[in-house]
Amino acid sequence: MTLNKFLLTVACIASSIRLCAQKPNLIVFQTDEHNFRTLGCYRNQLPKDQAFIWGEGVEVTTPNIDRLANEGAICNNFYASSPVCTPSRASLMSGLYPIATGSPSNNLPMKDEVVTFAKVLQQAGYATSYLGKWHLDGDAKPGFAPERNFGFEDNRFMFNRGHWKGLTDDDNGNPMLLGTFNPRTQNAKLNVSTTDTTTFTTDYLTNKALEILARDKDQPFCMMVSYPDPHTPNLVRPPYDTMFDHLYFEKPKSMQFPREKMPKWVSFNKEEVKEYEQKKMQQYFGMVKCIDDNIGRVLDFLDKEGLSENTLVVFTSDHGDLMGEHRRHNKGNPYEASAKIPFLIRYPKKIAPAKVINKAFTTVDFAPTILSLMGANAIPEAHGQDASQDFLSKEKTVTNDRIAYFTGSSGNWATAVTHRYKYVLSVDDAPWLFDLSKDPDELMNFYGDPLYAGIVGEMHQELLKQMKMYNDPGLHKKRKFNLGSH
Repeated sequence: MTLNKFLLTVACIASSIRLCAQKPNLIVFQTDEHNFRTLGCYRNQLPKDQAFIWGEGVEVTTPNIDRLANEGAICNNFYASSPVCTPSRASLMSGLYPIATGSPSNNLPMKDEVVTFAKVLQQAGYATSYLGKWHLDGDAKPGFAPERNFGFEDNRFMFNRGHWKGLTDDDNGNPMLLGTFNPRTQNAKLNVSTTDTTTFTTDYLTNKALEILARDKDQPFCMMVSYPDPHTPNLVRPPYDTMFDHLYFEKPKSMQFPREKMPKWVSFNKEEVKEYEQKKMQQYFGMVKCIDDNIGRVLDFLDKEGLSENTLVVFTSDHGDLMGEHRRHNKGNPYEASAKIPFLIRYPKKIAPAKVINKAFTTVDFAPTILSLMGANAIPEAHGQDASQDFLSKEKTVTNDRIAYFTGSSGNWATAVTHRYKYVLSVDDAPWLFDLSKDPDELMNFYGDPLYAGIVGEMHQELLKQMKMYNDPGLHKKRKFNLGSH
């Protein structure tokens, strides 16, 4: 090789290294069944009576998660594409509505041919990794390191199903459940009080995430950390298990609302919530606090390594938790605490701090938006909207009347939503229209009010349009939606 060719080769290699270094990194934190009111940054967006529905001062402080909102953007109207685990996660991964992924309800495996944001980034030269709950590979439980990794090259610490409270390493350094696993019940018997900063699942996953980040920090990386908390069972390790014992949870307004006046699509398959089990609520707060402390460890690592400026950090969840609102725990209906999820994104290089976005999104919009923000290729034929300009714009507050759509995994209801209104069609009841500005507790149906006739007409037509466009599961049910009169 001549000297000139050698120098040219060296220059090309150096240029390639520089280009690689300029690619932004991505870390996605996802929690499971997370009530948005438990985060300080969301309470700050709400009037006092909505921020403290369990009583004044009944709160958990989340300074590390709040930091993402203070230094980045917060979305006030981000919804699960369907508010249960599998379908919402499938949409987040793919930019597709759940039925198109093969996973419209829990435990249905995602189709082999689905392209994820991780696959796009892996093909662009990123080191990709996933840690924690996956719930997209069928019935396997726990199902460590599924063979189908959908672009997450390092998925050693991925498990398919379960909300395990303790993990440890086997003799080969691979994860294994802590405690005694019962194959019949598919649960692990474990005294959570015996776990610590190395074995409690939230800590264990964070420890492994930090090891992977240390390994991959000198190349573009994409990491997703999926914590199985604060999903039930409401148990957490010391000292978080007693940290909130001083709090007393009062009944929210909607728990005391007459059941006969509630929508008929509210399912009470599980026991109706009439009183709080105080210890379970206190431990839920403890789980949230433990998550926040662990996210702080990762943010500190990024700061120490000089990676914060060029790393997009996202915090979100798969769905909410009613936590007693509307006489229900958990999720599965279109109420705010069930379907609305936290969504925060920090990218100091391009997203202005303390940005507030009032526009309806669903998990379908995540992949198109994040790939665009990173300058990566788009996923062909994705259903979601590329909302990158909403995050990149100079406006401190973005407000938009977009009508988004999300659906029930059972196919019994479908919802159109804006930053103010929510319109629900179902097989069980007449249409419901909520005005989230006038009635944030979602107790009143404005459907028959003449003053809302224009809103109803617009949202009705758009909802039917999107249901047909995205092949809503309800279209295939024998029981037909009650479309009301228009």
